[in-house]
Amino acid sequence: MREKVILYNLKVIAVFLLFLLGPISGYSQKKNKNKENGTEIAKDTTLSKKGKKYNDLVKKGTLKKGLFNIIQVKTDVYFEIQDSLFKREFLVVNKVSQVPFQINEYGLNKGMNYENKVISFYKDTIANKVWVKSYLPKVSSPKDDAITASVKNNFAESIIEVFDIESKNNDSTSVVIKVNKIFDGRQKSFNDLLSNVGLSSSLKSDLSYIESTKSFPKNIIVKSQLTTSVPEDGIPTSVTLGVTSNIILLDKTPMKPRFSDNRIGYFTEKHWYFADAQQAMLEKELITRWRLEPKKEDEERYLKGELVAPKKPIVYYIDPATPKQWRKYIIDGVHDWQTAFEKAGFKNAIIAKEPTENDLDFDIDDVRYSVITYAASPKSNAMGPSVVDPRSGEIIEADIIWWHNVMTSLQSWMRIQTGPIDPKARGNTFSNEHMGEAIRFASSHEVGHTFGLKHNMGSSFAYDVESLRSKEFTAKMGGTAPSIMDYARYNYVAQPEDSVTVITPKIGEYDKYAIEWGYRWYPPNENETVKLNTLIAKHQNDPVYFYGEQQGEIIDPRSQSEDLGNDNVKASEYGLKNLKRVVDNILSWTYDKDQSYYETGKLYIGAIGQWQMYNRHVMNNIGGIYLNPTVHGDNKQSYVPVPAAMQKRAADYLVKNVLTIPQWLFFNDILDKTNPLKDTPLGPYEYTPYTLSRELQYDIMYKLLGDDRLLRMTENELYQRNKTNEKVFTVNDLFKKMHQNVFAGTIQNKSLTILERMTQKNYVDILIVSTNKLFEKTEPKKTIEIQQTLNMPHLCSDLDDEHMARNINQSFLKRVTEVTSDKKGELYKVLQLLKIKKSTGDQSTQNHYLDLIQRIERALNNTTF
Repeated sequence: MREKVILYNLKVIAVFLLFLLGPISGYSQKKNKNKENGTEIAKDTTLSKKGKKYNDLVKKGTLKKGLFNIIQVKTDVYFEIQDSLFKREFLVVNKVSQVPFQINEYGLNKGMNYENKVISFYKDTIANKVWVKSYLPKVSSPKDDAITASVKNNFAESIIEVFDIESKNNDSTSVVIKVNKIFDGRQKSFNDLLSNVGLSSSLKSDLSYIESTKSFPKNIIVKSQLTTSVPEDGIPTSVTLGVTSNIILLDKTPMKPRFSDNRIGYFTEKHWYFADAQQAMLEKELITRWRLEPKKEDEERYLKGELVAPKKPIVYYIDPATPKQWRKYIIDGVHDWQTAFEKAGFKNAIIAKEPTENDLDFDIDDVRYSVITYAASPKSNAMGPSVVDPRSGEIIEADIIWWHNVMTSLQSWMRIQTGPIDPKARGNTFSNEHMGEAIRFASSHEVGHTFGLKHNMGSSFAYDVESLRSKEFTAKMGGTAPSIMDYARYNYVAQPEDSVTVITPKIGEYDKYAIEWGYRWYPPNENETVKLNTLIAKHQNDPVYFYGEQQGEIIDPRSQSEDLGNDNVKASEYGLKNLKRVVDNILSWTYDKDQSYYETGKLYIGAIGQWQMYNRHVMNNIGGIYLNPTVHGDNKQSYVPVPAAMQKRAADYLVKNVLTIPQWLFFNDILDKTNPLKDTPLGPYEYTPYTLSRELQYDIMYKLLGDDRLLRMTENELYQRNKTNEKVFTVNDLFKKMHQNVFAGTIQNKSLTILERMTQKNYVDILIVSTNKLFEKTEPKKTIEIQQTLNMPHLCSDLDDEHMARNINQSFLKRVTEVTSDKKGELYKVLQLLKIKKSTGDQSTQNHYLDLIQRIERALNNTTF
């Protein structure tokens, strides 16, 4: 009864208000003033149906017809959305199209795609609005299954934007919305530039605007100028970025996905599958690939094994800003993949070309065009990301970013790795032909990424090191590894007397096999999984077709960046022989009359970086495990410890070349002219040989004695001895070898040189620091980070960040593992030796011993020895 009284009173109040205020605005036949621009906009459907406002908009502004008709009235931009497009799925793709100097320095350049999302538009005639919703298309279920209702509710769309309906067209089959706010920086719903590029400032909407618009049958483009501020010398400085937002209509029926296999390296999109018949959710990964299909009339010929042209080839355009002398080589690098696609049954599958007058609406920022964009920047890199339909893994468009200064990396690799065997690779400047061949290789590598291929860092392990010294073998295989997707650069193994001439990476057998697996077409109703597995099984025992994932911390030494051959020790020893030849000739190779020694210092630090790279290649065999991608029934072992003999050889190499600092590399005639130089934003930075050798030695020794490496050695000892009683290289073996060599002069009562004392200090400090870390409190503390002084240049080094390899967790409760005992035991052993020998040697040696004794005693909290 009480509820009825309340309802009655509410009705009375509503009638009273209606009397006082007049008709409710939603039912009024009057017009209201739009507060934004003062123009009259009809709010009632009757006027909209008559089309007065729509006709006024079109009459006052300009109309561009396409996916959405775009109406522009002065600075106001309107989208006219057809009723048929509501509830359809669109992909928003945002790209950088212009950057000022300050942003260029951050490494952000034209052509970079920074944000994609799937959206849909919904018309609300009651509220007179258009809602925009977004979702992550990573979940599927059969249409008629009961669980599908739950899937819809548990993975629903989210509202990201709303627009007032400003008008309707004359027959009410479309509505008009004003869209300025999503492109001029006021709203982040469609284009969150700053968050995605890592700038922590905010956009200045009064200094931002929509620059231009284009509309095409399946996509629209809106270009904007967005202004923010960045600190420059501590002072906020305004910077304006040009951005291009594409809105693409996605196909109603997505491409049939192909599921990943960890024995072949493709980028992937994760997807969850629910079904009534399941006992657990199924998680799969869809590989990213282009939709490459034969024409309908060619399907029978294709299935019989004939090569046919695809219905829609993959086309790459060369940025008109690319210097003319390099265009041919970039195009050749793309076309080199034709043979790989022929293995998949397609001829003329790839086209690379310069835009012509016939490409009237060509726009680099238009997602209909895959472009190799040339960026004027000091950054030395290149990368090949793609725009992907996340529903299926279909690659819609590819953006290869080619930074101008990538040639400095190519030149550095060639001079240091091939200078001893190739006179063309020695000077400060290469011929266009020689640099062009390097550009061709880099082009092929980056294009491979845009086909969906990941790095295959394990490919180079397929070739025997001695084979890389064979002129016949290298000519036959046509490269340094079976895959151009490896970081197998140039042939640093071949010696001058070998007369090897084929020294540049090429597209190899693994690449052709991977493209066949990813792109061979099968009829829609055919179960392709069986045939794909058959293809893998056919090649599974041939190392040429091995796929080794890129890793963070290297566990599998076969899958390393920049290495060559199946024996890191032997390859590095050959590399050192050539590196000595480089160092002996640095002054003559960089001679340029009346010029400074800048090029000399740069080449010198590059040579030192190559030495450190060899050290890392070898070191990762110690405690290494071969990680084999396996499946049931293949009779392969998933985890194979690196043989003990190989680990021992690796330790011997490090004793010879790291614990003993090479005099020929760090103390030579070059130092009469220049120190090693590294470029920085503040100009060339010089490193003195003592400081640099000390830092780099510490880097290797610290990583060599890392907890995870020692734990893998302990695990291996426990497992192998219990299983096979095979010879194992143990933690104690490693410490014994290190101890005997680091303290060789001490044991013999000799006076120590500066470098010998340096090595002992590094060794003791590493043991102290790493042992103390095991007992740190649980609150967050900054861990020791070794300065990566000599990072050698890499191509596309950030592409695989979200697709890292298998990680083996060995970090739980390290303080109660054998690592603690082993490291403390070694410290006690060193302490006892030093106490016995503290009065031997010259005064500098004795001072050194007293220093180390005090450090160790303090670290062990024991001053009573």
